[in-house]
Amino acid sequence: MTRRVRRGPPAMTNGPDAAYPPPAGTQRAIPRRDFLQGSLFAAATSLCGPLLCAPGRAAAAESEYYPPALTGLRGSHPGSFEAAHALRDGAATGTPLDTGESYDLVVVGAGISGLAAAHFYRGLHGAGRRILILDNHDDFGGHAKRNEFGSGERLRLVNGGTLDIDSPRPYGPVADGLLRDLGIDVRALARSIQQPRYYGSLGLTRGAFFDAETFGRDRLVAGIGTAPYRKVFSEAPLSERARGNLARIEEDRRDPMPGLSDAQKKARLARLSYRDYLHEVMGIDEEALRYCQALTHGEWGVGIDAVSALDLWGYGLPGFQGLKLSPATTPEMGETARGYHETGGSPHLHFPDGNATLARALVRRLVPAVAPPGDVARLVTQRFDYAQLDRPDSAVRVRLNSTVLHVVHDGAVDTAAEVVVSYQVRGELRSVRARHCVLACWNMVIPYLCPELPQAQKEALHSLVKTPLVYTNVALRNWQAFKALGVSEIYAPGSYFSNLYLNPKVDIGSYRTSAHPDEPTILRMERTPCRPGLSEHDQNRAGRAELLATPFATFETQIRRQLARTLGPGGFDEARDIEAITVNRWPHGYAPEFNSLFYPVVPEAQRPNVIGRARHGRITIANSDAAAAAYTDAAIEQGHRAVRELPA
Repeated sequence: MTRRVRRGPPAMTNGPDAAYPPPAGTQRAIPRRDFLQGSLFAAATSLCGPLLCAPGRAAAAESEYYPPALTGLRGSHPGSFEAAHALRDGAATGTPLDTGESYDLVVVGAGISGLAAAHFYRGLHGAGRRILILDNHDDFGGHAKRNEFGSGERLRLVNGGTLDIDSPRPYGPVADGLLRDLGIDVRALARSIQQPRYYGSLGLTRGAFFDAETFGRDRLVAGIGTAPYRKVFSEAPLSERARGNLARIEEDRRDPMPGLSDAQKKARLARLSYRDYLHEVMGIDEEALRYCQALTHGEWGVGIDAVSALDLWGYGLPGFQGLKLSPATTPEMGETARGYHETGGSPHLHFPDGNATLARALVRRLVPAVAPPGDVARLVTQRFDYAQLDRPDSAVRVRLNSTVLHVVHDGAVDTAAEVVVSYQVRGELRSVRARHCVLACWNMVIPYLCPELPQAQKEALHSLVKTPLVYTNVALRNWQAFKALGVSEIYAPGSYFSNLYLNPKVDIGSYRTSAHPDEPTILRMERTPCRPGLSEHDQNRAGRAELLATPFATFETQIRRQLARTLGPGGFDEARDIEAITVNRWPHGYAPEFNSLFYPVVPEAQRPNVIGRARHGRITIANSDAAAAAYTDAAIEQGHRAVRELPA
């Protein structure tokens, strides 16, 4: 999943709003359109197969299978992970039914990396090669999911996962070449479709919400970035000392590490978390640190207690100006910070549905029958025909709701001519054969799928712990409250969701984002279920367990409570103004990246992602995990590498 841009509240499983009575609207029955996907639809697809027709949008009579329009609990939805978890826990899989199907390539995972691998395989071996792409979810795209609300002229789009074409370094020839081949000119589109200053032109700014549990009373403050902290926070529920400390982080030019050389300062920063740097080196008090705790949630998926100060210097967070460091980077920096610091990053492009547009472009190229031809502007609003994804007469087939449980060579690894891939669909275990197999799924599951891998490779794959995330999209009747409060995005460090954003203004082809506060829009809410005080990966594991145990009803209650408290002073009525909710739950989100706080610098050949992605006979491994980089270009490049490594 492409990324977004120590001691806070210890546990937020039940949310910081638990002590408050629910707003009046939360007592209402959850509408069918909000609840259906949360408990019924996904479970049904796992039992009834990929072409199940079920209502999932506001028009209950509609029977066409179309996952992007489903609301409720999405992402890793019920029905998509239970079979894999049973395999992890040692459940017997049984004997699969041999379907008799044979392919040149089977790809496990229909995310960006898997779809790109299929595309590159056809380019290398010919468009007539038979390819089967298997995915456990009810939609393709992996993390690059698309959420739709409404239809026709009222269609509203938003990303359900991967947000942007954006990376710490400019796209290389493989990833850039793929985009151009698909008709996506990033620079030209960025100039023509994005309006990054739109909300600012209406007088809306960034704001911060201080919740009563963390800061003493509820208060929304607007104007961050438009004036000095002391002025912006003059009405915030903070002590004068805390306001001064926050201002000092931004403004202090004194050297907090006198007597150390540039190299010594950077070495020390690599061993300090940003929290410890602010507290121990700069003397920032606990009250101010509570405000800073979630600054890194969107980009790293953990708080400032688990990200190195060196990385956040490289990324551009404040507090380092007095150190007067040279611009040179060091090997102790993670790729996100080092790449952006050295190059400024890649050109940035946001489609209305995030990188789901890229996934759709790949699927339309692989299976042309899903949608009429056209440029990317037309692609954005096209409704795909999912019945065309898995037709026997198609050279490339995409089979959804199919959880792969076993991948093994048919004979000795060195001499086998085929790989046997077993998967579960509708509760039935089936198998197919292929000359080649690319595992473009989450690397942590691969040792369970492929037990014949060497033990050292299994251990390396198991160590690649992904970051859990929740991307929630709330369809709003209008955004008048934001206009009244003077904000378009809100940082809420003590709340259940730490970041809230009005959907970016992006117009492409016939698609138009809401342009007036009286019009419907989508609010994006992000949650990072981390556990301050633990190591990064232990925080990830704890957060993943929390997400899998949290029902949709809990998410909805937290959403309504938080919006009522945050936006209520602007006239927001959550019972009236919320039209639908889609919660994209990603227990396995960002690919893991090097973190100097917890791991030593080692040669590339010894890195777990490199050990884990080694070719095994006719099986190769892709996905962004294999690059240890949570970016779309990394996923594309790993798909390309995996295909190139396959034997003849």
